[in-house]
Amino acid sequence: MAGTDEDAVAAADDALYVLTAVLLTPAKFPSVLGDDYPEACSALGLAPAADGYGLVLGQDGEGARWTVVTDDVSLVAVAIASWDCGMEYDLSPDERSVVAALPGWPLAVAVAAPGVPAPHDPDPEVAGCEPLSPPDTTGWGSAQRRLGADEIAVQWTLWREQVSDKEFVYPEDESEPAEGEDAGPERGVIRRILAEAHAYVDTPPPLGRVRSSFAPGAARTLRADGPGWSLVARTDDMAFLLLDEKPGEVLPVGRGPKLPALLEALDKLAVRPS
Repeated sequence: MAGTDEDAVAAADDALYVLTAVLLTPAKFPSVLGDDYPEACSALGLAPAADGYGLVLGQDGEGARWTVVTDDVSLVAVAIASWDCGMEYDLSPDERSVVAALPGWPLAVAVAAPGVPAPHDPDPEVAGCEPLSPPDTTGWGSAQRRLGADEIAVQWTLWREQVSDKEFVYPEDESEPAEGEDAGPERGVIRRILAEAHAYVDTPPPLGRVRSSFAPGAARTLRADGPGWSLVARTDDMAFLLLDEKPGEVLPVGRGPKLPALLEALDKLAVRPS
């Protein structure tokens, strides 16, 4: 077991009311926990296993919050897919697949189990370690920046419709400010971030820093993160950048002459869902 003792495992396993579950794998992990897969694992005190984990969040009979970590990733993936389709699925990891039972929740959960006390951290003597808690997203910072990038990736069409070609910044070519307009002070910042992203091509980053997922047609949705920045792009279109140093801002980046090649290179080294 990692991060807890046998008493904690027994307490979590005793009538755990499952509320939700998430995947923690190189290709799909809660980005609010970190810029890459190893960092997200570290937030839970877990070693970055090659096949990843499934996280089962629930309450015990006393209402205490527990996160059960299982290495049966496929079981958790099936449960999540079933719930997304509105189907019932009894998610009960086999004891032999349980890697750890961690007190608390690493993510915010808006629901609670019926018929038990309100969600609370388990007794310290039972927990055996400091309870997990969700990252602070009340103010702008790395966690909020990554959540913003998540939202853009999911709602790409909505965000794309809000940006006209006039607002694009073309950082690679000074001759391409949109329709003669000044690209503004963001140009240097965008160049720096894209240069950092391009460095991943020569020096592969930690696992999960660059991820590729499905998009309509033959395109892919790219997600890349780095120190203080997040990039969301479609391989057949443009990119959006979010930066810690620019609270709440979303910077659109047009394709220009070099962005397509960068996106293609990043897609080749990106981790993809199996």
